[in-house]
Amino acid sequence: MHRFFVLPLCISNNKVEIVGKQVHQIREVLRLKNGDQIIVLDNTGWEYKVRLAAITRQKVVGEVISQAHCQNEPSLEVTVFQALLKGSKTDLVLQKCTEIGVARFVPIACERCVAAKPSASRIERWENIVLEAAEQSGRGNIPELGSVLDFKQACENTNGFSLIPWELEKNQGIKAVLSCIGSAKHINIFIGPEGGFTPAEVEFAHIKGITPVSLGKRIMRAETAGLVAATAVFYECGEMD
Repeated sequence: MHRFFVLPLCISNNKVEIVGKQVHQIREVLRLKNGDQIIVLDNTGWEYKVRLAAITRQKVVGEVISQAHCQNEPSLEVTVFQALLKGSKTDLVLQKCTEIGVARFVPIACERCVAAKPSASRIERWENIVLEAAEQSGRGNIPELGSVLDFKQACENTNGFSLIPWELEKNQGIKAVLSCIGSAKHINIFIGPEGGFTPAEVEFAHIKGITPVSLGKRIMRAETAGLVAATAVFYECGEMD
């Protein structure tokens, strides 16, 4: 069943009103008709089964059949601090990490970043990617997309246990580190740019309480490392049973 996020104010008196781009998707792309059912989510954890009652070019109106708490959100909050990447690589990170359950993304500017800070149109594109991935994967909440921070700023503004995967780390693997953290509620993961973090950056992060870890013997691309690290975190913390 197709899923759509709306603002909470769009749901009232067992009626749902959908406007904007989603009208085109419902009417022209999916070609749904009156009587078809969809799932509507309000980004506060509630999901509604809705029967479509009226479809026009301007809006879609539906009747709420049932309401329940969405059961698809992880209890563990994972934030990915992702270095700015070239081209469409960040698109892939946002899409796939949203699918597996990441709660928040913060773009970071690092010493070896080649990509420029994103324009307003690019940030809008990222927001749409996150929204669509959340709908497709059955999420109950849309992950937050934070503002771009400098690397040191990001290190100084973290809450919860934090990891920084680094290809030159030889002493601690991610599995061993995760086995010692107990019942964490929030984990941050710092992922570097195409050229990796500099030793000075990793040292600064370590001073700020962020733990360097290895992701294994193979060197991963910058757009792969975040997905692998987040998946390992969810698995080791019992979120993939």
